[in-house]
Amino acid sequence: MTANDPDARALTPRDVAVRAAVADDVAGICGFGEAHVRAHYAPLIGTAAADEQVRRWWSPQYVGAAVAAGDVVVAERDGRVVGVAQHGRAGHDHVVYKLYVAPGLRGSRLGPRLVAALVERLPPDVDRLFVEHVAANRRAAAFYEREGFAVDHVDPHPSGDPALGTVWRMRTLRR
Repeated sequence: MTANDPDARALTPRDVAVRAAVADDVAGICGFGEAHVRAHYAPLIGTAAADEQVRRWWSPQYVGAAVAAGDVVVAERDGRVVGVAQHGRAGHDHVVYKLYVAPGLRGSRLGPRLVAALVERLPPDVDRLFVEHVAANRRAAAFYEREGFAVDHVDPHPSGDPALGTVWRMRTLRR
Protein backbone atom coordinates (compact mmCIF):
# COMPACT_ATOMS: atom_id res chain seq x y z
CA MET A 1 0.00 0.00 0.00
CA THR A 2 1.39 3.43 -0.89
CA ALA A 3 0.36 6.92 0.10
CA ASN A 4 -1.32 7.30 -3.31
CA ASP A 5 -3.23 4.04 -2.92
CA PRO A 6 -6.98 4.74 -2.60
CA ASP A 7 -7.19 1.99 0.03
CA ALA A 8 -4.80 3.96 2.26
CA ARG A 9 -6.94 7.10 2.08
CA ALA A 10 -10.11 5.11 2.76
CA LEU A 11 -9.00 3.64 6.08
CA THR A 12 -11.73 3.69 8.68
CA PRO A 13 -11.41 3.67 12.46
CA ARG A 14 -12.20 -0.06 12.33
CA ASP A 15 -9.09 -0.64 10.18
CA VAL A 16 -6.68 1.21 12.47
CA ALA A 17 -7.22 1.74 16.18
CA VAL A 18 -5.68 4.85 17.75
CA ARG A 19 -5.32 4.53 21.50
CA ALA A 20 -3.14 5.23 24.51
CA ALA A 21 -0.03 3.08 24.54
CA VAL A 22 0.35 0.50 27.31
CA ALA A 23 3.40 -1.36 28.64
CA ASP A 24 2.75 -4.28 26.28
CA ASP A 25 3.24 -1.88 23.33
CA VAL A 26 6.82 -0.89 24.18
CA ALA A 27 8.49 -3.61 22.09
CA GLY A 28 6.22 -2.86 19.12
CA ILE A 29 6.91 0.88 19.39
CA CYS A 30 10.66 0.26 19.54
CA GLY A 31 10.43 -2.10 16.57
CA PHE A 32 8.46 0.52 14.64
CA GLY A 33 11.20 3.07 15.35
CA GLU A 34 13.91 0.64 14.24
CA ALA A 35 12.04 -0.13 11.03
CA HIS A 36 11.12 3.39 9.98
CA VAL A 37 12.92 6.22 11.76
CA ARG A 38 16.48 5.55 10.64
CA ALA A 39 15.46 5.17 6.99
CA HIS A 40 13.46 8.39 7.15
CA TYR A 41 16.12 10.53 8.82
CA ALA A 42 19.36 9.24 7.26
CA PRO A 43 18.86 11.21 4.00
CA LEU A 44 17.95 14.33 6.01
CA ILE A 45 20.53 14.39 8.80
CA GLY A 46 23.03 11.66 7.93
CA THR A 47 23.36 8.04 8.97
CA ALA A 48 25.24 8.63 12.22
CA ALA A 49 22.71 11.20 13.46
CA ALA A 50 19.79 8.98 12.38
CA ASP A 51 21.34 6.05 14.27
CA GLU A 52 21.66 8.29 17.34
CA GLN A 53 17.98 9.28 17.05
CA VAL A 54 16.96 5.63 17.16
CA ARG A 55 19.37 4.77 20.00
CA ARG A 56 18.35 7.73 22.14
CA TRP A 57 14.62 8.13 21.55
CA TRP A 58 13.42 4.63 20.56
CA SER A 59 15.13 2.53 23.24
CA PRO A 60 13.00 0.32 25.51
CA GLN A 61 14.05 2.44 28.52
CA TYR A 62 13.05 5.76 26.97
CA VAL A 63 9.87 4.48 25.32
CA GLY A 64 8.90 2.54 28.44
CA ALA A 65 9.19 5.64 30.62
CA ALA A 66 7.16 7.73 28.16
CA VAL A 67 4.45 5.07 27.96
CA ALA A 68 4.35 4.77 31.77
CA ALA A 69 3.92 8.56 31.99
CA GLY A 70 0.93 8.39 29.63
CA ASP A 71 2.67 10.46 26.94
CA VAL A 72 2.35 8.04 23.99
CA VAL A 73 -0.46 7.04 21.67
CA VAL A 74 -0.23 4.35 19.02
CA ALA A 75 -2.03 3.43 15.85
CA GLU A 76 -2.49 -0.31 15.59
CA ARG A 77 -3.53 -2.35 12.59
CA ASP A 78 -3.89 -6.13 12.69
CA GLY A 79 -1.99 -6.25 16.00
CA ARG A 80 0.98 -4.20 14.69
CA VAL A 81 2.05 -0.66 15.55
CA VAL A 82 1.67 1.42 12.37
CA GLY A 83 1.92 4.87 13.93
CA VAL A 84 3.26 6.55 17.05
CA ALA A 85 2.82 9.97 18.62
CA GLN A 86 4.37 11.26 21.83
CA HIS A 87 4.02 14.51 23.68
CA GLY A 88 6.05 15.99 26.47
CA ARG A 89 6.91 19.32 28.03
CA ALA A 90 9.35 22.10 27.26
CA GLY A 91 9.02 24.27 30.34
CA HIS A 92 5.33 25.08 30.64
CA ASP A 93 4.58 24.27 27.02
CA HIS A 94 3.19 20.99 25.71
CA VAL A 95 5.11 19.66 22.72
CA VAL A 96 4.61 16.86 20.17
CA TYR A 97 8.02 15.18 20.12
CA LYS A 98 7.12 12.17 17.98
CA LEU A 99 4.64 11.75 15.18
CA TYR A 100 5.33 8.92 12.77
CA VAL A 101 3.11 6.93 10.43
CA ALA A 102 4.25 3.83 8.55
CA PRO A 103 5.23 4.84 5.00
CA GLY A 104 2.47 2.79 3.36
CA LEU A 105 -0.20 4.55 5.44
CA ARG A 106 0.93 8.14 4.91
CA GLY A 107 -1.86 10.13 3.32
CA SER A 108 -4.53 8.02 5.08
CA ARG A 109 -5.42 10.78 7.63
CA LEU A 110 -3.76 8.72 10.37
CA GLY A 111 -1.37 11.55 11.29
CA PRO A 112 -4.21 13.94 12.16
CA ARG A 113 -5.90 11.19 14.19
CA LEU A 114 -2.71 10.70 16.21
CA VAL A 115 -2.43 14.46 16.84
CA ALA A 116 -6.10 14.55 17.92
CA ALA A 117 -5.49 11.65 20.31
CA LEU A 118 -2.61 13.57 21.92
CA VAL A 119 -4.71 16.72 22.21
CA GLU A 120 -7.50 14.75 23.92
CA ARG A 121 -4.98 13.64 26.58
CA LEU A 122 -3.85 17.19 27.42
CA PRO A 123 -5.21 19.00 30.49
CA PRO A 124 -8.33 21.03 29.63
CA ASP A 125 -6.65 24.39 30.31
CA VAL A 126 -3.95 23.88 27.66
CA ASP A 127 -4.64 26.39 24.89
CA ARG A 128 -1.69 25.79 22.57
CA LEU A 129 0.44 22.93 21.37
CA PHE A 130 3.97 23.06 19.99
CA VAL A 131 5.74 20.66 17.69
CA GLU A 132 9.39 20.54 16.69
CA HIS A 133 11.05 19.08 13.62
CA VAL A 134 14.38 19.26 11.85
CA ALA A 135 14.38 21.99 9.19
CA ALA A 136 15.36 19.54 6.43
CA ASN A 137 12.19 17.53 7.03
CA ARG A 138 10.03 19.19 4.38
CA ARG A 139 7.39 16.46 4.57
CA ALA A 140 6.88 17.19 8.28
CA ALA A 141 6.81 20.93 7.60
CA ALA A 142 4.06 20.51 4.98
CA PHE A 143 2.03 18.20 7.24
CA TYR A 144 2.20 20.55 10.22
CA GLU A 145 1.29 23.54 8.04
CA ARG A 146 -1.82 21.66 6.84
CA GLU A 147 -2.69 20.85 10.45
CA GLY A 148 -2.54 24.51 11.51
CA PHE A 149 0.90 24.66 13.13
CA ALA A 150 2.62 27.96 12.25
CA VAL A 151 6.36 28.54 12.64
CA ASP A 152 7.09 30.10 16.04
CA HIS A 153 10.90 30.13 15.86
CA VAL A 154 13.92 28.17 14.65
CA ASP A 155 16.78 27.07 16.88
CA PRO A 156 19.99 26.93 14.87
CA HIS A 157 22.02 23.72 14.93
CA PRO A 158 25.45 23.98 16.63
CA SER A 159 27.07 23.01 13.31
CA GLY A 160 25.61 26.11 11.64
CA ASP A 161 23.91 23.96 8.99
CA PRO A 162 20.45 25.52 8.48
CA ALA A 163 19.01 22.17 7.34
CA LEU A 164 19.73 20.76 10.80
CA GLY A 165 18.07 23.59 12.72
CA THR A 166 15.07 22.78 14.89
CA VAL A 167 11.84 24.37 13.67
CA TRP A 168 9.33 25.06 16.44
CA ARG A 169 5.70 25.40 15.40
CA MET A 170 2.64 26.27 17.45
CA ARG A 171 -1.08 25.69 17.03
CA THR A 172 -3.78 27.31 19.12
CA LEU A 173 -6.16 24.71 20.52
CA ARG A 174 -9.88 25.26 20.40
CA ARG A 175 -11.51 22.59 22.48
